[in-house]
Amino acid sequence: MASTFGHLFRITTFGESHGGGVGVVVDGCPPRLPITVEEIQRDLDRRRPGQSQITTPRDEPDRAEILSGVFEGQTIGSPIAIVVRNTDARPSAYEAMKDTFRPSHADYTYEAKYGIRNWQGGGRASARETVGRVAAGAIARKVLAVSAEVEVLAYVKQVWTIGAAIDPGAVTLPAIEANAVRCPDAAAATAMIARIEEARRAGDSLGGIVECVCRRVPPGLGEPVFDKLEADLARAVMSLPASKGFEIGSGFGGTALTGIEHNDPFTSEGGRVRTVTNRSGGVQGGISNGEDIVFRVAFKPTATIAQQQQTVDRSGHAVTLAAKGRHDPCVLPRAVPMVEAMACLVLVDHLLRQRGQCG
Repeated sequence: MASTFGHLFRITTFGESHGGGVGVVVDGCPPRLPITVEEIQRDLDRRRPGQSQITTPRDEPDRAEILSGVFEGQTIGSPIAIVVRNTDARPSAYEAMKDTFRPSHADYTYEAKYGIRNWQGGGRASARETVGRVAAGAIARKVLAVSAEVEVLAYVKQVWTIGAAIDPGAVTLPAIEANAVRCPDAAAATAMIARIEEARRAGDSLGGIVECVCRRVPPGLGEPVFDKLEADLARAVMSLPASKGFEIGSGFGGTALTGIEHNDPFTSEGGRVRTVTNRSGGVQGGISNGEDIVFRVAFKPTATIAQQQQTVDRSGHAVTLAAKGRHDPCVLPRAVPMVEAMACLVLVDHLLRQRGQCG
């Protein structure tokens, strides 16, 4: 099972939704990086369940424990192991569904691949696995900030058909965190929250779009062929649970433009090469050009809903399923720190690779 991500800055996540805990091992982090458990905890608190009325009521404090790799407040170059204990696991809630394939879940495909699956909340396929990614992302974020002053911010751009008017170049963390849905457009956020609550009351769910902006990324990160920066970003965020689409810069909308309309003209500001527009989304030829990297990720509606659905069991018999358990009516608010984490992991890996190649 592939649970490792990255080349020089490598992470391996472990754990299941209703097991003893989840976590990550980070290998390749530079030594002497100042890091505290509180910095890691800040990002975990944004990901954790039970944080608002529009997220799952599962009550997990998600307290991080650093087991190795940090001494006297600094990394020491050895693998960093972080664990988060599961304290509110209720595997018995899934007992009645252990032989049933839940629609749009990984139940059937996981069993088809391995011949066995942990039916307690989805096991390894659960979004709880992302705890380790977010913890590792917090370390990657610190490397980026210290080494290159890179800032990575994600936010909810759309829920269902409710879109927000947001300038990626001006958005701030306080504006993102000002409401439960993590949308910096206050008017749109109010409408989004109301619609999510409506879906929750109906036993249904909603999807949407998370947008991410990466600022002050130095030019030159990425490779021109197979490890293009946007390709690695796409691979990273598309590995997140419920993700179904990726676009960068003008994305699919750029197909409606002509070449002269879409091209980003170059200019010079104080001797620094810049682009006048940023339809490329900060990446050209697979390599960062120094402009803001702006990309979007589409997330499907949460698969587990309270309404009755038709499915089959392991024997192929028709079953009417009324799913139980505690789930988000919309994954978008908690997906925000996950998207940030994966972006940070890609950028720090390419930053270290670039320094190894070119000094």
